[in-house]
Amino acid sequence: MEDLIHIQKTFEKVNLINQRINNREFEDCIFKNCDFSNSDFSNNIFMDCEFINCNLAMIDLTNTSLKTVSFINCKLLGIHFNKCVDFLFNVSFQECVLDYGSFSNKKMLKTKFHSCSIKEVTFAAANLTNSVFENCNLDNAVFNDTQLAGTDFTTAYNYKIDPEFNPMKKAKFSTQGIAGLLDKYDIKIL
Repeated sequence: MEDLIHIQKTFEKVNLINQRINNREFEDCIFKNCDFSNSDFSNNIFMDCEFINCNLAMIDLTNTSLKTVSFINCKLLGIHFNKCVDFLFNVSFQECVLDYGSFSNKKMLKTKFHSCSIKEVTFAAANLTNSVFENCNLDNAVFNDTQLAGTDFTTAYNYKIDPEFNPMKKAKFSTQGIAGLLDKYDIKIL
């Protein structure tokens, strides 16, 4: 990873824990079974990249561009995606652990979350219009002033969302999930 620009490369079993990897560009790259936990990835550009089976817990993404980046079976604990560059921000997550992170103020239209743990993640003031939370655990996730129009929560669970503070026209929920929309009223639904 010494080069500044990497195009169509595969990085496999790279272990750079507590390292600084800054001011690099990665285009059409694949990262497999890598451990970058607690590293500083500030000021990088990732375009059309895939992370598969990687540990990215607690990495710093300040001023990093994520342009069409897929995360598959990755550990992404405590990541502040809200510090990423907004321009062309586009991510997707499949079978990932995203607990304790933040997507505050991010524009994430049509973002796909598939079979992910998203516990205690902050989505305050984010735009998740037409996004999909398929089979995701949203225990204690924070939705406040979050745009949820057309968002699909039909198979998501453990969410608590206040419809008074989150625009959600045409959002989709299962009948089992209705309790998560009425939680603040402290009522029992049988």
